Formats: sequence, structure tokens, C-alpha cells
Amino acid sequence: MQNYTLIGCPLGHSMSPFIHERLFALSGREASYTLTEIPAGKLSDTMPALRALEGFNITIPYKGDIIPFLDALDETAERYHAVNCVADRDGKAVGYNTDCTGFLRSVEQFALGGKVLLVGCGGVGRMMATEAALHGADLTIAEPDLPKAQALADELRQSVPGVKITVLPKAEPGSYDLLMNACPVGMYPRSHACPVTEEVIAGSKAVFDVIYNPTETLLLRKARALGKPAVGGAAMLVWQAVRAHEIWYGGSFAPGAVAQIIQDMEREIDRLFPAEGEAQ
Repeated sequence: MQNYTLIGCPLGHSMSPFIHERLFALSGREASYTLTEIPAGKLSDTMPALRALEGFNITIPYKGDIIPFLDALDETAERYHAVNCVADRDGKAVGYNTDCTGFLRSVEQFALGGKVLLVGCGGVGRMMATEAALHGADLTIAEPDLPKAQALADELRQSVPGVKITVLPKAEPGSYDLLMNACPVGMYPRSHACPVTEEVIAGSKAVFDVIYNPTETLLLRKARALGKPAVGGAAMLVWQAVRAHEIWYGGSFAPGAVAQIIQDMEREIDRLFPAEGEAQ
């Protein structure tokens, strides 16, 4: 029996066991996947047990904090300064970032290299901003923490020559090929909030919301009501997990099987976290 876990805090609403157990079953592997909630300041105490595992995942707030405890980083982890997957490589703990794979699979039908508005630039937002810059986007970052946003913009200007970046304290109406939300506004249980105004949505040709619970955020509902193509975060969550299995043991999965897991997970989220009613 191989053992894997997800570390973070809090983890009460995590869908990771549901996804990973399905992937292990598809691979015909006997493995357990658990949740390990680590209180603030206790990460170092947990590392010996984590290093004894075949691999583990990392979520908020430890995607950056885990780095000093690892032996090596894959280029994806170095690029985003964030780790969400660790694999044992001959006794060495190697960190990877698989969020990028999940993100790119989720937005492959959208114009990531066009005029892009990104709301929020935390851990996952940094990755999304980096990928947009690498794809040649004319990028606007809307983030109330202006020093954080400006620091990210400066980093991208250094690493991606010629990139176009504008930093704003909040999203402003304009004309965008893609609106991407990377902030937690609209996440369960505060599902009746929207990170941008209807004017911003109306000026966007397509919408991606990293949030997966609820499966249809208020942002997505508003976008679809305006006839905009809109994708939520469920596909990103599943595809990043698929990439972890590829890293851990060379797992391989048919796209149709992955699509089924995404659909099943969305149904499970809707069952576990029923909507309290339509937004006012």
C-alpha cells in the first residue's frame, strides 16, 4: 500500500481525496490518500512523516513555505515560486507545480495571449499571470495589495522581455479577451459575492474562475447570462491531480476518463454543498 496526503489549513471542504482515489482506481493501484491539516508554525514538525510518503500535495497556506524543506525543485516550481506536489525521488523530496498544467488545460479554448484581466495575484494568481505573460498577453492585474501586484509585475518584466502589464487596485470596465478570477470572492460559503462588476463582465469575451466550490459561481452565472463562454475551476483541480499521478508513478489517463471525474466531482460538490438560494 502506497501512501499519499494533502497538507494545508483548513482542509474541511477539500475534494482531493475524491479525485485521487478515482485516479488510483483507474490505475489499478492500491494506495491511500488522506488529508493532513497542519496548524500554523507546525510544518517543520510534520516533515519527517511527509518525507516517508511516496508523495504529497500542498495547498494554502504552504505552497511557498514548503520550499525550504525540499531537496530540489522542478523548473515549474522554480518558475512560479510555489509547490503543490512533492514526489520522492530516491529518498529526495522534489517539488513540482502542477497547477500550471491544470490551468492551461482549462483555458486552452480561450485567448490567453490576448488582452487579459486577472483579478487577484496570490499563489495561483502568480502562476496565471506568469502563463499569460509567457503567452504574450496584454495583461492587467487588479489587486488591492498594490505593492504585491507591482512586485509581481516587476518580476515578469524582468523574466518576460517586452511583456505589457498594467496594475490597478480594482478591476475597471474595459475591453478584454479573457477575464480570469484568482481571488476567493464568491467561494463557498460566501457564494453570493462577485469579484467584479457586471460592466467588467460585459466587456469581457470569456471568463475563467479558479473557484470550484460552488461549481457555478455568481461570476460564472452572470457571464453565462450575458452569453459569454465561462469555465470554472473544477477541471483545473482534476487536471492538476492527473499531472501529480504522472509525476508520482507514471500514471496515464484517457481524456474521457478525466472528463468523467470532473463531471462526477461537480455533482458531488453540488450534493455536499447545496446552494442556499439565488443571489439577490
